[in-house]
Amino acid sequence: MLIGAMNNPGRDLLSEFKWMSEMGLDFVDLTLEPPESAPWKIDPKKIRSILEDLGLTVVGHTAFYLPFSCTFDSIRRAAVDETKRCLELFSIIGAKWMNLHPDRQAPFHSRHFVIEQNVKSIRELLPAARDVGVGLMVENVPGEFNSRAQLGDLLEAIPDLGLHLDIGHCNLQVASNTAVDIIMAYGPRIRHVHIHDNKGGYADLHLPLGAGNLDYEAPLQALQSWGYDGTITLEVFSPDHHFLGYSREVLRETWESLKAKRTAQRVLTPA
Repeated sequence: MLIGAMNNPGRDLLSEFKWMSEMGLDFVDLTLEPPESAPWKIDPKKIRSILEDLGLTVVGHTAFYLPFSCTFDSIRRAAVDETKRCLELFSIIGAKWMNLHPDRQAPFHSRHFVIEQNVKSIRELLPAARDVGVGLMVENVPGEFNSRAQLGDLLEAIPDLGLHLDIGHCNLQVASNTAVDIIMAYGPRIRHVHIHDNKGGYADLHLPLGAGNLDYEAPLQALQSWGYDGTITLEVFSPDHHFLGYSREVLRETWESLKAKRTAQRVLTPA
């Protein structure tokens, strides 16, 4: 398991990279969005060199508000074009995967329309992604794309699309946490994971682990059942990085404890 954090797009990128390196994180979940890390402002070759010098790898992240389902098709196409630019930049920076957030906004239109618009946009992005060698993954978001069935509307329509599982989001706007159900259905397609705490409901609080009511142990156990051992971003949004550091220790201890239990069960279970 590799543990990383996301840059604050309102802060200087170099300073963000430095504190992550000093904390001993494994990678940067690099979001390319205004104001300080907008695609048109960054130098991808310079970023790659800095990350290599600091010993950090990178996962690609895009703005959560890109209008992929916009009813004005010229605006939808502009969102696709901006995302293609992100793909090109991430290929230079060295990311192997880049996330997308499905758009939920299409007033006076049906859910079917929203799904079709998102699928259309993602399909238009796939050739560009293949050309630059960066895989696309869709992140679950509260509201319309936060359950196994809702994500299936995209994942079943686009077999090449990976899944970016946000465990914190799975606790929002749902009757009960959806993470384990999603993992058991689409575990082999998970390419990246976010984790952070909240108190359910509608507020995406991005709290330290243990500060809310999120059951993070069951999803981590389900991930291990599929053999997942990849990147996990701690989306703990606080100016005091102590809380992120504490959450990292909680995550590590929980992960290793679950691994030990699985190993012990295999030893005790007759062949």
